[in-house]
Amino acid sequence: MIPIVLLLIAAVLGLLILIIALRPAEFRIARSTTVSASPSDVFAQVNNLRRWESWSPWAKLDPAMRQTYEGPTTGPGSLYAWSGNREVGEGRMTITESQPAQRLQIRLEFLKPFKATNEVEFTFQPTDAGTVVSWIMTGRNNFAAKAAHLVMNIDRKVGADFEKGLAQLKSVSESAARG
Repeated sequence: MIPIVLLLIAAVLGLLILIIALRPAEFRIARSTTVSASPSDVFAQVNNLRRWESWSPWAKLDPAMRQTYEGPTTGPGSLYAWSGNREVGEGRMTITESQPAQRLQIRLEFLKPFKATNEVEFTFQPTDAGTVVSWIMTGRNNFAAKAAHLVMNIDRKVGADFEKGLAQLKSVSESAARG
């Protein structure tokens, strides 16, 4: 009886490992909003990492979070590092590409509570109503992340944070545009 139970447990574990291993390694999370401001007004809020505190959905989760900035104030080479509580963890962002009022590319490195490196992109499309700003994050899931995605919807969770951040970015950008 015990060998049969052990064999069943091994078969279930093997199946679970196979299911996890076959899950997609690549992920993409994207959200957009329309801001009643010019692409240059919205871009200015994102291209300066010091301004993120006014709109980032994570900025206020840990009032004691340590933050440091290195490199230029804006554009490529601008670096922001943080270390905080369990909710914000530890990591750094570095602007790798900056096309004024069009596109911004960021290397996002999480150090704690888990290690991961992702690419973040912001795009700014002019429209009659102002600017469509899109916030996109892409990366690769390791085996542990694939397993975690079986029980939690990362797109929904991170996407909700992006939506909150975009709403705050909209507010800050529209206020700055009104002057």
